[in-house]
Amino acid sequence: MSYTGPSNTTSNHNAPADFAAIEHRLTSTYAYPFTLPPKQSPHDRSLSNAIASLHVHPTLEAILHMLNNDLTSAHFLCRHMQSPPAFESMLIHGVLHRIEGDYDNASAWYGNVEDSDVFRSVWPDGLASARGFIEKLKERRKQNKGTGDTASLQVESEREMKALIEFCKKEFGTEILQDGTTAWVEPSEKIREIASKQLVGGEGWRKF
Repeated sequence: MSYTGPSNTTSNHNAPADFAAIEHRLTSTYAYPFTLPPKQSPHDRSLSNAIASLHVHPTLEAILHMLNNDLTSAHFLCRHMQSPPAFESMLIHGVLHRIEGDYDNASAWYGNVEDSDVFRSVWPDGLASARGFIEKLKERRKQNKGTGDTASLQVESEREMKALIEFCKKEFGTEILQDGTTAWVEPSEKIREIASKQLVGGEGWRKF
């Protein structure tokens, strides 16, 4: 999908007020996230507040932030839900790293959730298929984005996002969740080690 709307606007004029309306505006105006765009800021800054004000399950809030290219806000939420049983958020975390070009960490997060319902729903052909997609993206980057089947990779990226969104909407609903912190999960020791490497170890494409 091509860009059809104003970029990086800060206007609150006619800001949608429910999940379906915000999802529709984002997906009908902007392409589904594929790789980092040249301008790494929210598509529409006014929607950042509107999304947070929905008080939906934080997994769905993170998804909307992703659609708005507000990856920082999405990461913030996922870091509170990066251990079992928060498999949906763990997969979102992997998709975030995939979008950012941090393919090794993306592959690791996919592996952490390969036996979960959400992963099997999004990637019915299993982990090998998901990691094969990541390998194709890595090869595209090696070729300096000038060659390779970018169009088919964009289609697969969109398919993954749509499947993830639909699963999470069915799993959590889009109603108000009065206290989103009830979804927070204490990170396991394994996840703490992974996070430490991402923050201070210099692993991956982007350092957090």
